[in-house]
Amino acid sequence: MSIFIPDTIKNIIGNSTYDLDTAGLSGAQVLMFPNMVLKIEKNSKNADETVQIMKWLDGKLPVPKVICREVCDEYQYLLMSKADGIMSCDSYYLERPHELLGLLAEALEMLWNVDIVDFPRRRELDTELKEAQYRVEHGLVNVDHAEHGTFGKNGFESPSELLSWLENNKPPIEEPVLSHGDFCLPNIFLNNGSISGFIDLGDTGIADKWRDISLCYRSLKHNFDGSFGGKIYSGFNPDIFFDKLNIKLDWDKLRYYILLDELF
Repeated sequence: MSIFIPDTIKNIIGNSTYDLDTAGLSGAQVLMFPNMVLKIEKNSKNADETVQIMKWLDGKLPVPKVICREVCDEYQYLLMSKADGIMSCDSYYLERPHELLGLLAEALEMLWNVDIVDFPRRRELDTELKEAQYRVEHGLVNVDHAEHGTFGKNGFESPSELLSWLENNKPPIEEPVLSHGDFCLPNIFLNNGSISGFIDLGDTGIADKWRDISLCYRSLKHNFDGSFGGKIYSGFNPDIFFDKLNIKLDWDKLRYYILLDELF
């Protein structure tokens, strides 16, 4: 398959070979080079903001460095450095759950400790609900990717019914922090017992801390129960995660933010 690459980026990658990464659901093309990643996607306000965020976070957190960005024929070509280490869903860490949970708690605390006074993107709940409304009204919600039981029998009849429930049951208090926005195990890289990379920052912004906690909890549950990867790691209790975070489990907020994510 022939893929167009702008000359400025060709001059950087040279004759390096690549593999196509097909794991994500974003619709972007991701080319994995030995020490670089090229992401090709439709140019948009969000794509432009994400590049700004990567540059803003450079030096504050281990995020990919922007090497080159080009926009051609409505597409953005973003060449960035490759994260060191392995995904936190690697079998090495799934077989060592207490070590994994400690590192994930550390990763969240790294995000929460970033000073967000002049952070360039806000994604508090009202903003998220407006975007969710747009997605529902324009038929952009894929119910086939939803958690089992969210829609259908004993669940919500439709995305619009779920949106209405979310609007009427907002948590009374938000705790704004720097939120990754898609804090699932494949997006957190670990290397020799330390956090080595946060990738896929397209949803990063100032948001309630429970947004990341909830998505991490869901990701942990499904990586250990075999939903992702096919292998079941028995005896794992995801509730231990809250001991590592030293916070009390709030089931209402946990469920709310998992349900909110069903519309994205």
